[in-house]
Amino acid sequence: MSKYFGTDGFRGEANKVLTVEHAFKIGRFIGYFYGKERKAKIVIGKDTRISSYMFENALSAGITSSGADAYLLHVTTTPSVSYVTRTEGFDCGIMISASHNAYHDNGIKLMNAAGEKMEECVIDEIEKFLDGEYGEIPYATGEDIGVVVDHSAGRNRYIGYLITLARHSYKGLRIGLDCSNGSTWMIAKSVFDALGANTYVINNTPNGTNINRGCGSTHMEQLQQFVIDNKLDAGFAFDGDADRCLAVDENGKIINGDLIMYIYASYMKERDKLGDTKVVTTVMSNFGLYKAFDELGIGYEKTAVGDKYVYENMRANGHLIGGEQSGHIIFSKYANTGDGMLTAIKLMQAMLDKKLPLSKLAEPVTIYPQVLKNVKVTDKDETMNDADVMAAVDEVTNRLGSNGRILLRKSGTEPVLRVMVEAPTQEECESNVDYVIEAMDKKGLLVCIK
Repeated sequence: MSKYFGTDGFRGEANKVLTVEHAFKIGRFIGYFYGKERKAKIVIGKDTRISSYMFENALSAGITSSGADAYLLHVTTTPSVSYVTRTEGFDCGIMISASHNAYHDNGIKLMNAAGEKMEECVIDEIEKFLDGEYGEIPYATGEDIGVVVDHSAGRNRYIGYLITLARHSYKGLRIGLDCSNGSTWMIAKSVFDALGANTYVINNTPNGTNINRGCGSTHMEQLQQFVIDNKLDAGFAFDGDADRCLAVDENGKIINGDLIMYIYASYMKERDKLGDTKVVTTVMSNFGLYKAFDELGIGYEKTAVGDKYVYENMRANGHLIGGEQSGHIIFSKYANTGDGMLTAIKLMQAMLDKKLPLSKLAEPVTIYPQVLKNVKVTDKDETMNDADVMAAVDEVTNRLGSNGRILLRKSGTEPVLRVMVEAPTQEECESNVDYVIEAMDKKGLLVCIK
């Protein structure tokens, strides 16, 4: 585990955990690292939170002081930075965003020249530089100092790319969009308007502090009611940097990432577009999704939690679709990262080709009740290897049989184990989770239930 960078960049409260000095140093290193043999080109995007402008300036100063050029996309989405990086010959892409977090947090996401998450070996070198363990990096002087370039044209090309991916006109359709007061506050409406939809937009007035506040893909209630009140055909909610999308059907019901993957994978299967590839999920996808895939003969693989791991599996094995319940959906033919706008367009494609509303497309999936409890234990590894605890897990597995599952996994950042059960009823979930926790308690391994 890296000291500063997690699976989705360097993230934390602005100027407390992630400081302007960190941003300057990251810019310094990136400009130097990619500019050893020629002048490097680094592209930067940001979301709407108040600190994003500060970090943009700090990164730009660091990059140019090391002799590289910084190209600014301004307020844009994470997937647009990935797209521009890989299609326009940039050495590196940077997105300034803390995704779905509140405004006081921010983050720096780094991408390689292919628009993928930065390699760990480069992250390790950056962290050494942040800690003063790398050595001095020379400052550029004279005509070697880099420049800052307005590159809003790159964002516009990304918008054009999205529009070309839609196979149908949306004329006559009433579509709701929740922009989370974030990166899609202008982009989403422009795309859906260009495709002919009657577009109804909420949470598209960012002020620097209202990003993700009670809105977007982590707070779906507002969009659900908005769809019902305005009799819309569908609604789409994005998170702060728009690498996630969740949908709402015409009845106001949430279509989460599992249902999105089912809808599009089954659509591809019907059209012989899936081939021998599998759908890549994380271990947290619902048991009901796998049951529905089994019925259609659609294969699947499970990874650790995190879209990083989903993408790594997809890239290694040539899979075409994967994602998480949270709405990080990756369509590898079109993008190297989760893309909320692309996800919305692909759902619209399935709706229009099949001439069915989202409610009907998701109907074959029965989402199983789920109970997840976090328990603080004396030692995670000791508990996971305890014979009596494992016997309790095996007992639950046998009880559930083919009608449910249990998952016991470690938190990566806390002395916590997560006990999750999915079963046909809420009561079965509760009783089986508690059965395993009681086994921990009897052995003196349990500190508390968080």
